Amino acid sequence: MTNAKMTEQVKNGRGFIAALDQSGGSTPKALRLYGVAETEYSGEEQMFDLIHAMRARIIQSPAFTGDKVVGAILFEQTMDRKVDGIPTATYLWERRGVVPFLKIDKGLEAEADGVQLMKPMPGLDALLARAVKAGIYGTKERSVINAANRKGIAAIVAQQFEVGRQVAAHGLMPILEPEVTISIADKAEAEAILQEEILKALDGYEGQLMLKLSLPTVPDFYRPLVDHPKVLKVVALSGGYSRDEANRILAQNHGIIASFSRALSEGLSAKQTDAEFDAVLKGAIDSIHAASIT
Repeated sequence: MTNAKMTEQVKNGRGFIAALDQSGGSTPKALRLYGVAETEYSGEEQMFDLIHAMRARIIQSPAFTGDKVVGAILFEQTMDRKVDGIPTATYLWERRGVVPFLKIDKGLEAEADGVQLMKPMPGLDALLARAVKAGIYGTKERSVINAANRKGIAAIVAQQFEVGRQVAAHGLMPILEPEVTISIADKAEAEAILQEEILKALDGYEGQLMLKLSLPTVPDFYRPLVDHPKVLKVVALSGGYSRDEANRILAQNHGIIASFSRALSEGLSAKQTDAEFDAVLKGAIDSIHAASIT
């Protein structure tokens, strides 16, 4: 069973979820934005050491607490590592009051029918068992919608719910993330099809889950999902919007909280002093929190 205190924090906590789960191909870009050039490290091991140091710095910052950050999504290696000598998920919950989630997908398939399904996850049950032992509360998996294609979107939703059931069988809370690309011409139409398919799939789903969705074209469009008894929480990804723009749109969507990645770390730099870093991060957290509690 999921941890009741963590469920209460996610459901009723006044805050947002920090996405600290860049992995693989997105890590060099995340480090570049953090002011660490690719010439400053050699090989994957050093790269992942540096990204963990960045995440640990964020997690240990005074502003990063459960008062405004209700949860954090971790990359598998982050779960396996420590912060201040304590396993990351344990540190998050016991020291910061932040609910730990784990990113579980292995990336995207090539596009077909206007969407990119998730690649197979052959070791998923073993990973989920490790996550439970590590004190993880829930998981997140991402697929991408690039066109308002009903066949493709139906396939995305079916796959997301299939994985969600596998996650829930381990006593973990699934976050389903069928991302709609924000730049497509038929975004509103894609969102309408997506919501229809999710509502249909929820009818046959037992228990609760969470949804991570792109900020909708029409404010409060996802209200039927926000209000659905089987949906613990709807969270929003920033999807390439700047923090200010993402916050502006998020504030128009009542009951949805942020789950931002790049928009959270925007402006942070490895070259900043701790005082400078903490001040920038506090400003980011305060602004995303304000937009999340509308």
